[in-house]
Amino acid sequence: MYLTGFADEAAPDIDGQILATRELGWRNIESRNIDGKNIHNMPDDDFDAVAGKLDAAGVGINCFGSEIANWGKKITDPFEITLAEVRRAIPRMARLGTKMIRIMSYGILRDRPAGDQMAAERFRRLREIKKMFDGAGITPVHENCMNYGGMGWKYTLELIENVPGLKLVFDTANPPCTLDYASGVPEKLQSTWEFYEHVRQHVAYVHIKDCRFLEFTTGIFNKAEFTWPGEGDGDVVRIVRDLVARGYDGGISMEPHLSVVFHEEAGGQTEADVRLRTYVQYGKRFEKILADCGVDPAKAR
Repeated sequence: MYLTGFADEAAPDIDGQILATRELGWRNIESRNIDGKNIHNMPDDDFDAVAGKLDAAGVGINCFGSEIANWGKKITDPFEITLAEVRRAIPRMARLGTKMIRIMSYGILRDRPAGDQMAAERFRRLREIKKMFDGAGITPVHENCMNYGGMGWKYTLELIENVPGLKLVFDTANPPCTLDYASGVPEKLQSTWEFYEHVRQHVAYVHIKDCRFLEFTTGIFNKAEFTWPGEGDGDVVRIVRDLVARGYDGGISMEPHLSVVFHEEAGGQTEADVRLRTYVQYGKRFEKILADCGVDPAKAR
C-alpha cells in the first residue's frame, strides 16, 4: 500500500505540489492540473520543465488524473477528441514511468432517461481506450464520478461486463452526493458502502474524500459540504478497514476538496499557506485512520 494525492489542491504549481508531498514524507503525486492545465494537455516545454523538477526532487507521478472521457465530455462528441488525448498521454506517462491513468465513461446525457444513454457506444469507446493503454503497458482505471459508470454500482458492473478486464478507482465521496439512477426512486442518493461492496473485487486504486449532501442543483454536481476524512457520509473508515482486512496493496490517493477559507487578517496566513496546510493536515489525518486500522503509515509512504 502507498499514499499519494491530488497535490494541485495544495498548490497550482509543481514546486508547491512537490513541497506538500515532501512535507508528508510521501513519494508520489496523482497529477491532475499544473498551472491550470491537465498534465496531458499542457504545452511540451512546460511538461519537460515539470518532468525535470520531479526528477530533481525524487518525486514520482503514480497516476495521471486525466480528463479522458470525463464528466465534461459528451458521448455525442467525435471520438477523435478522446483518441488525441490518449495519444498525448502515453508518451508523457512513459517519460515519467507512470503506469496508471484515471479515465471515465463520458458525462450523463441529461436530456435522456437513464435507460437511453448510448451505452453500446460508451462500451465500444472504452474498449478501444483500454486497448491503447494496455498496449503501452498502462492500466486505465475507471472512476465512479458523474459519468455513466457513476450512475450506480449496477452501471459500473455493466461497464466491466462489456469492457473485459477494466479496473476501477473507487471514490468514497461521490456516491453520497449522486442520484442512484438504478433505483428508479426520485432523489434517492447512492450509498458509498453499498456501491463499494458490489464493485470491490475490481478496485485497483482508491480516492479518499468525504462529504455530506446539502441539496440538489441543476448543474452537473449537487451541492455538498466536504469534510475531513471519516467525518462525512463516505464510509471512509469502514472502507479502509475492509481494504486492510482484504490485503489491499494498491495506492490510496487524497482528494480533499475542502474549501479554502482565506483568513489572512485573522490568522496571518496567505491563501497559498492555507491551501498547503489544509492538504498536509488532510494527509496526516488519513494516516491516523490508517494507523487505527492497523497499518503503519510510515510503511505506506
